[in-house]
Formats: sequence, structure tokens, C-alpha cells
Amino acid sequence: MKNELSVVMPVYNEKNTVLKIIEKVLALDIVKEVIVVDDCSTDGTRELLKGARLDGRVKLLFHDINMGKGAALRTGFKNISGRVAVIQDADLEYDPGEFKEMIRPIQDGMADVVYGSRFGGKPQRVHLFWHRVGNNFLTFLTNILYNTTLSDMETCYKMFRAEVISGIDIRSNDFSVEPELTAKILKSKGLRIYEMPISYYGRNYTEGKKINWTHGFGALWALLKYRFTD
Repeated sequence: MKNELSVVMPVYNEKNTVLKIIEKVLALDIVKEVIVVDDCSTDGTRELLKGARLDGRVKLLFHDINMGKGAALRTGFKNISGRVAVIQDADLEYDPGEFKEMIRPIQDGMADVVYGSRFGGKPQRVHLFWHRVGNNFLTFLTNILYNTTLSDMETCYKMFRAEVISGIDIRSNDFSVEPELTAKILKSKGLRIYEMPISYYGRNYTEGKKINWTHGFGALWALLKYRFTD
């Protein structure tokens, strides 16, 4: 089905890539809307977005203070109108062209949630060793705590039926939103969760990467906290 996907895009200081990724997303005929949430960027991204001549499917939302990725997603998900929603970062690490494959299990009535796994065999840029170790550890812990078999818990590409994400109360403001979403999805009884392989074009810190090893502690705490509390 065409025009059924709401793409939620949290943005913070991505002036070099944000318009390019918006253009790539809008090229897909399954996209109903792109909800761009600028989290009080300070590098000119905010002004760039306000001054750009954007497609009518783009909704621009702005935070007056920087609150983090989780807060931006919370704002974005409150404004979706599509039947399916997905997260898209404002950099070029992920290829939105793969949404068409990811959405198929939902369209076919097989899945409620689809994760895009960066470790499923598709092209991946040779990247940072310790990031890979950290991701593997957090995913391994997720599988132990929640009795599941995910291969990439920290992936950006999480796609949901709209009813699923609308029913999740996002409390994390920062990057801990990734394990929080995963924990609450896995604890929701009856949800059918699939993984699909995706490509990954990871960048390094000189290219603008923001997440670092310290965020791993927040992710670890979120996995433990939401395993035993709501």
C-alpha cells in the first residue's frame, strides 16, 4: 500500500545531511509523512530547515531546549498519522530505501514490529571495534533478560504498527530510548517481532557521530530497570 508510512526523524546538529536524508525518504512512494523534530540544534540546522522549500509531506517541529533523542521521538510519535511508523536518523548511516523490505511483514499481517539488523549480511562499512563489542554485549544482555533472539538491539531502524508505538510511554530523553523501546516491546504480550537485514554506512566522530561509550551505561541501566518495572 502506498502512503502509509510515517517517518519520525530526530535531528540535532545535522546541517550537512538533514536535507539529503529528507529527500531520500520522500522518494519512497510508501511514505505518507516525514516528521522532523529539531532538538534545538546550534549549528545552523534549525535555520536551514526553516528556510528550506520542503515537500508538503514534511512536518517541522522544534524544541526550544535540547532534550535528547528520546524526547525528540516522544514529540514525533505524538504527531504520526500513518498506519506504520519508523525511526530515521538525520545522518546518512542508514538507507531508507530498505523501508520497502522492512514494511512487508507488517503489510502481510505477519508482524507488529520489525527491526532492521545491521548484522544480517548486507553491506556494512568497516567500523569502530569497541562500538561493535558494546552493541554485541547489550544485545546479548537483552536476549538473556527478555528471553529473545535479537541480533541488533541498538539499531535505529525500528518499525511499528502505529497502534504499537502509540501505546508505549517513552520516558527516556537521551539515547537510552533504544533499549527502553526494545524492553517495552519485548514485554508486551502477543506482539510479533521480526528482524530484517539492512545495510549500514557508519560514520566516525570526525564525520559527526554523537553516541559514545558512556551512553552504554545508560543503556545497561535501562535494560535492567524496564525488565523489572514499567
